[in-house]
Amino acid sequence: MMKRHATLLDRTFDEGVALTVEARNYIAFHEQADRRVLDLPHCLRVGYHHTRVSARLVQVMTWMLAMKALLAGELAPEQFAGDQYRLSEGEICDPLLPEDIAKIPAGLKSLLERSDALFSRVRRLDTMVLEKLKAGEVPNFGLIQGIKIIDEDPL
Repeated sequence: MMKRHATLLDRTFDEGVALTVEARNYIAFHEQADRRVLDLPHCLRVGYHHTRVSARLVQVMTWMLAMKALLAGELAPEQFAGDQYRLSEGEICDPLLPEDIAKIPAGLKSLLERSDALFSRVRRLDTMVLEKLKAGEVPNFGLIQGIKIIDEDPL
């Protein structure tokens, strides 16, 4: 059997899954602990950042699944280009405020930074894919501006 090489899309998807699981585990464990030791305003601020991480990761994973469906021919280019799969702007993308950097736990800060980096990379991929779609091209041949994102050979 031929060994399959991981592509940019595969690696990014795997990173998103791993980060989603890590965020879920972190939030599930720390949310209860935080409630016992933090005052209400601090607990609310930490909860807000938990939501930011979760929102980023939900959007990234939704985009990744839609991209895989587009490349597999299971989703029409017009559907993929619609608002349903667009990554949002706004607060979930804003950088941490200086007062938050000092006050939030290191693990949450790490999740915020890594989810932001992943979100930014996927946003760049989305921009490249949308440019191809607007030009009438469908990136089902596995290349986006010379970057191989999916193997043509599934095995």
